[in-house]
Amino acid sequence: MTEPSFTIPARPERRYPAGGGLEYDGSTVFRLAPAIDRDDEGLERLVESVLSAGPYRAGDFLELPMALWLVRDDGCGDVFRVSVRDGAVRLHVLPATESDGLRRFYERLAERSDCEWTVECRTDAD
Repeated sequence: MTEPSFTIPARPERRYPAGGGLEYDGSTVFRLAPAIDRDDEGLERLVESVLSAGPYRAGDFLELPMALWLVRDDGCGDVFRVSVRDGAVRLHVLPATESDGLRRFYERLAERSDCEWTVECRTDAD
């Protein structure tokens, strides 16, 4: 099986609206889908096991209707978001995210699971 590419075709840009806060223009998301059906709860547990094994620092957003973590890979320094939704794990690229951190997360996720994964990259440039 060929290893998936984590080449980042476009990066979001940070914008700071006059009213405060932080917004992103554009997005790139890598959708990791297991070859066997898994519910979101099972995928959340799998992601949590990868994060707890390290070399990650992560925080979750408790007030959202889906699982979402801000993740830093202390091994390579990459920062990205991870979410679970509709039976897939999604890696959300931030402006400074590099491919290495995404690839390493995917490899660790695949090692801890009992199935193959498909990877799709979706880009929305505003």
